[in-house]
Amino acid sequence: MKIVVLAGGISTERDVSLSSGAEICRALLEKGHDVFLLDVYLGLPDLTTPLEEVFSLPGHGLEIAQSVSTVEPDIEKVKASRDSSHHGFFGPNVIDLCRIADITFLGLHGGEGENGQIQATFELFDITYTGSDSLGCALAMDKDVSRQLFAQAGIPIPKGITLTKQDLVATHGSAATLGICDFSFPLIIKPCSGGSSIGVFIVHTKAEYDTALEKVFSYEDEIIVEEYIVGREFSCAVLDGQALPPIEIIPNTGFFDYANKYQPGATVEVCPADIPESLSQQMQALTLKAFNLLKLSVYGRADFMMDSKGQLYCLEINTLPGMTPASLFPQEAAAIGLSYPDLCQIIVDASLALRDKR
Repeated sequence: MKIVVLAGGISTERDVSLSSGAEICRALLEKGHDVFLLDVYLGLPDLTTPLEEVFSLPGHGLEIAQSVSTVEPDIEKVKASRDSSHHGFFGPNVIDLCRIADITFLGLHGGEGENGQIQATFELFDITYTGSDSLGCALAMDKDVSRQLFAQAGIPIPKGITLTKQDLVATHGSAATLGICDFSFPLIIKPCSGGSSIGVFIVHTKAEYDTALEKVFSYEDEIIVEEYIVGREFSCAVLDGQALPPIEIIPNTGFFDYANKYQPGATVEVCPADIPESLSQQMQALTLKAFNLLKLSVYGRADFMMDSKGQLYCLEINTLPGMTPASLFPQEAAAIGLSYPDLCQIIVDASLALRDKR
């Protein structure tokens, strides 16, 4: 098959996406497909080769691959690197190349790649792509919406509230008391639609809360403030209707933030998690319930915390989980005997089967 692996973009998870995309591209090449790795935002501006021949170009686009650093990418620098005469989100030749491919594998993370906008665009262009549709992605990406749906469905979540910049204006900038009357420290503050723990802060005092609130509002106009669950952290993935074995995440220092997520050796990850089978089954059942509630399909990954009493709390569900060498989802797949190339192939096959049902 001819497959475009779409990565990059202009979200704060750009570097993670490029790393995931490169791994996916190599895996699908190993499976014998004609594959090209493409930056959704930068595109192919100086293409002289006919589009049909792009898939057989030497290098397969892998020259854009890069590892994930400990700091967020400079998105303004990325924007400045594109020809100013080209407007809109999609880079040159991106839509046209995706239209002639048999399928586009979405290696994107965060922003337009995960909030349903790209999926909706592809649906209008009749472009086949991997993973959940635009509605499911939009529901999952908005933590305020997904939290409300989880609560109504009986899926346990940490106690929390949603705040907007308008709330901050209404209190005349008094961030230190905004939203925390009914909570006790420590608290988690995070963007409503962020990912990879970018812009996430754990605060222990009103002074830290005040400072963190201003920082998180620099990412988005809507944020989540919730109680910090002290305990063990887990993740549980879904692949083609099956919940995979949960994995436990144990950071060597701090919490599972951006640096700890993608730097080798920064965390200890145990898969299958060393927990009773009954707890593993409970987490898998909650994962499938959340997955189906948000109308997701093909694959995804739910994140959980467990307190000292053994109570599970669902934090969120990711529709495009990381596929980097350090990512959790491939480790969970490996626990049931799936190699990385086989995992990518299953995602492609399941996505094509879902298209044929529609």
